[in-house]
Amino acid sequence: METFRELYNRLVRASLKNSLNEEIEDIKANAKYNPRHLECLLHPERHAAVMHIGECAQCRSEPSDCQVACLFSAIKRDENGNVIIDSTSCAGCRECIEACKHKLLTERKDLIPVIEAINKKEAPVYAMIAPAFNGQFSTEVTAGKLRAAFKKLGFFGMVEVALFADILTLKEALEFDNSIHNDKDFMLTSCCCPIWVAMIKRIYNQLIPHMPPSVSPMVACGRAIKKIRPEAVTVFVGPCIAKKAEAREPDIRDAVDYVLTFEEVKDLFDMTGIDPAGLEEDLRDHSSAAGRVYARTGGVSKAVEDTLNRISPNRKIPISCAQADGAKACKQMLKEITEGKIKANFIEGMGCVGGCVGGPKAIIPCSEGTVHVNEYASLATFKTPIDNPYVVDVLEELGFNTADDLLNRDNIFTRRFE
Repeated sequence: METFRELYNRLVRASLKNSLNEEIEDIKANAKYNPRHLECLLHPERHAAVMHIGECAQCRSEPSDCQVACLFSAIKRDENGNVIIDSTSCAGCRECIEACKHKLLTERKDLIPVIEAINKKEAPVYAMIAPAFNGQFSTEVTAGKLRAAFKKLGFFGMVEVALFADILTLKEALEFDNSIHNDKDFMLTSCCCPIWVAMIKRIYNQLIPHMPPSVSPMVACGRAIKKIRPEAVTVFVGPCIAKKAEAREPDIRDAVDYVLTFEEVKDLFDMTGIDPAGLEEDLRDHSSAAGRVYARTGGVSKAVEDTLNRISPNRKIPISCAQADGAKACKQMLKEITEGKIKANFIEGMGCVGGCVGGPKAIIPCSEGTVHVNEYASLATFKTPIDNPYVVDVLEELGFNTADDLLNRDNIFTRRFE
């Protein structure tokens, strides 16, 4: 019986050779395989961000470890004791994957449909790289070399999502300036981590009025690309499983077609023999330091604070930030907010310890990722989105006449959490 990983590798290699259909026929005719594995790999859009890939015969506990670990009650068991994951409830928090002693849970793989979209050449396919990318594919792989590598794979281009983190930073700073008027007011950032947002929406929904209606930088980037090029296929690349769930949420599913992890992209480089470090630079320096630090704990807070101090330096109520990182710490902080124990007025939550650089599909340790993110931020030409002329260029191309237009409740950077 071929394992899930073996079947995945086989199908990816076939897709890269543009012979996927022939390989599928051969598998069905000659291989011993689990039909569910094949269906999950070929049609990931039908499944939750986390997939069950084996029989739970060895797991006798009731409830199971994965059920206990799940933050959103997304896991049930059928009459045979096997796990069923509710795709509408699963937020991709990874807690169940880590809790399963028998390694029968894994993240959804979106790589094969992405390769097929490139092979078809019917529409430009854009890679949207998360701010956490620095150092993930070796210290020699710059943004410019990574862009060149994606183009060599057949992508039309690569966009740094940090540019749209700039735009969301500006929006959050304006939201803060517009809504925090006394010592009792506070704001929960909504523009970064899907686990943090999911906790607020599903568990602490009484706090929704304190969360501005902002999409994440990933969604902002995808929507912007599709507004400029409606036929485009958008592929987010990052260290996060939860982004796979976020991209399928009904009110924002128009933005991102596929989500790949850094590990999936590394598989792609390894199987094609492409070494990004050896390629020529294809540099586009469009993001500020503010957008680049989103990838680590405290990055959103620093970005918004620095930007707020530029747009409203004489505020009577200054910004006071608090952060939590890791799902358990986020849940505890939200509980303490409802109990009136948190005195900060700008509150950031990251579902992974260390922030996005500590994501489950990061390739390098969190501490190394943090160093690389900070170094990349220090190299930015612009400190905040206020200083960044590319923010103005993008907003004008998207039809925004002034920065204050970002506060309009009916634009591509807005979502409703009710």
